[in-house]
Amino acid sequence: MSELTFDSVGTAIVVIDMQNGFCHPDGSLYAPKSEAVIEPIKSVTERAHAADIPVVYTRDVHPPEQFEGAHYYDEFDRWGEHVVEESWESELVAELEPHPDDHIVEKHTYDAFYQTELHGWLQAHGIKDLLICGTLANVCVLHTAGSAGLRDYQPVLLSDAIGAIESGHHEYALDHAGWLFGEVTETDAVEFRARN
Repeated sequence: MSELTFDSVGTAIVVIDMQNGFCHPDGSLYAPKSEAVIEPIKSVTERAHAADIPVVYTRDVHPPEQFEGAHYYDEFDRWGEHVVEESWESELVAELEPHPDDHIVEKHTYDAFYQTELHGWLQAHGIKDLLICGTLANVCVLHTAGSAGLRDYQPVLLSDAIGAIESGHHEYALDHAGWLFGEVTETDAVEFRARN
């Protein structure tokens, strides 16, 4: 796999939904493959911090009443109640405690750009390239990466730092993203060029 080099100016790491509800064994939507990517994500975010590259964490958070009266889009109906606002489930896993300068985006759907400040924050910081990791591959990672591509960011999915419920979901999401709107690589193939 060829190496990709990203400058600290114009690049950000986006870590999707690495929360207790998805990545901790006591979480209601726990998936072992989501827990398994904690260490690769920790490694790549530490490298990013060393190169002065911004790190953005998204948190999937649902107010208890969010889906009351919904016509069709009801995640509680599809998945059961999960990552409810102000709950332990909605918190990021302890191993990935954000640095003071990291940015946290709360989202309420699969897409981290939908009705959030993410796009505005990235524009304000001159970000063009997004290195995306987190969970789940075929849900929030895929929808966020696709939305990034539609907004003319370059989404680069870090395959070994993306969790899934099943291996087939992981493979499908990465194949689809690489074919349609993004790039796919591994964390070891990414090099960071620090700001002078």
